[in-house]
Amino acid sequence: MGHEDTATTHTYVEADLSMKEQALGKLQPQEAKLGRYRPPDYLMRSLEAL
Repeated sequence: MGHEDTATTHTYVEADLSMKEQALGKLQPQEAKLGRYRPPDYLMRSLEAL
C-alpha cells in the first residue's frame, strides 16, 4: 500500500467484518437496501462441487 512501516498498515488487519459493514453502510444511499449478499442455492452447489 505504499507505507514505509508495517505498523501503519496494522489498522487494516484489525478491521473485522462488522467494522467493514459499518463503514460500507455509511457510503450507501439512504434508499439502498442494506444487508449481506445471499447466493442462490444453485450457485452454492456449483461452488461446493469445485
